Amino acid sequence: MSKIYEDGAYLENNPSWHEEDSPWKAQQIVKMIERNRLKPATICEVGCGAGEILHQLSEHYADKQYIGYEISPQAFEMCQNKSTDNVTFHLRDLLDDDDARFDLVLAIDVIEHVEDCFGFLRKLMGKGEYKIFHIPLDLSVQTVLRSSPITRARASVGHIHYFTKETALETLKDTGYEIVDHFYTCGSTELPNRGWKANLMNIPRKLAYGLHKDLAVRLLGRYSLLVLAK
Repeated sequence: MSKIYEDGAYLENNPSWHEEDSPWKAQQIVKMIERNRLKPATICEVGCGAGEILHQLSEHYADKQYIGYEISPQAFEMCQNKSTDNVTFHLRDLLDDDDARFDLVLAIDVIEHVEDCFGFLRKLMGKGEYKIFHIPLDLSVQTVLRSSPITRARASVGHIHYFTKETALETLKDTGYEIVDHFYTCGSTELPNRGWKANLMNIPRKLAYGLHKDLAVRLLGRYSLLVLAK
């Protein structure tokens, strides 16, 4: 599956590499850092894409060092205008960099793309003291009944693993991680221009979430899980 990120196929389907969502994702990461009083001096992102999340974080925390790793030449090219004295990018796999270790490692919307996600997670553990994962929760009653949202995500954005909150957390535990904190995120309700169908579904989604978070996520979907782990 990694071939689609290296040969330009992913860029063809996603020409912005989701850069427009990065300020919102960075806000979620800041929220996790602040509520757990983390003080990382070095922050690494594996699969950093266009590099905008690290750029946004460097605007918020100017006193830290940021290092992005990306295997796609096309995404790496998009990173180049974001390099600064404290933000650098590498066109290689973090897991191949034997000496690399950081205070905080970010894997934001990554593990659902990785063919051997268990092996990836085990190898990633040694790369940092803390890790923050953002994991789409593609499995819900609504997506299973319709099926098209799952197949569409597979074709357009390369999701090959599908999670619920419970299976996402258990996958991390199975690969040796200690869960420190987690909370739901919902780009569908918080980001603009999701399309009229998504906007229409956001009405019951918000109402249900206000009544029972876990049940709303299981039934209606379109949520993700942000996890802090050690």
